[in-house]
Amino acid sequence: QVQLAESGGGVVQAGGSLRLACAASGGNFGNYVMGWFRQAPGKEREFVGATRMAGDGTYYSESVKGRFAISTDTAKTTIYLQMNRLKPDDTAVYYCAADSRGWLIAFTQQRIDPQHWGQGTLVTVAS
Repeated sequence: QVQLAESGGGVVQAGGSLRLACAASGGNFGNYVMGWFRQAPGKEREFVGATRMAGDGTYYSESVKGRFAISTDTAKTTIYLQMNRLKPDDTAVYYCAADSRGWLIAFTQQRIDPQHWGQGTLVTVAS
């Protein structure tokens, strides 16, 4: 059974940095698409960034491009979201998601519902 466990959320001042981690277990993730979504209070869920674990594509939303970066560990079981130059608008619960079908574009455009989700981790950016 696939499980995703996020960590690294917290409170940070605007302009600061945080790194989130998502540890995956219970599967072989070499061909998965894994990524991050976020949901702020009163708003719809928003795509943040995603990568194909095979290493052939990474996408970011326009709102975080140039500030956030996704990386993976060599075992292809953990993805990270390095968040720099954080803004109060980045305040949200961040969710890790994973999908075995490999449809990266559909994943980024939310045209598919990822098969697996983490429990979420809260990021609060204070102004």
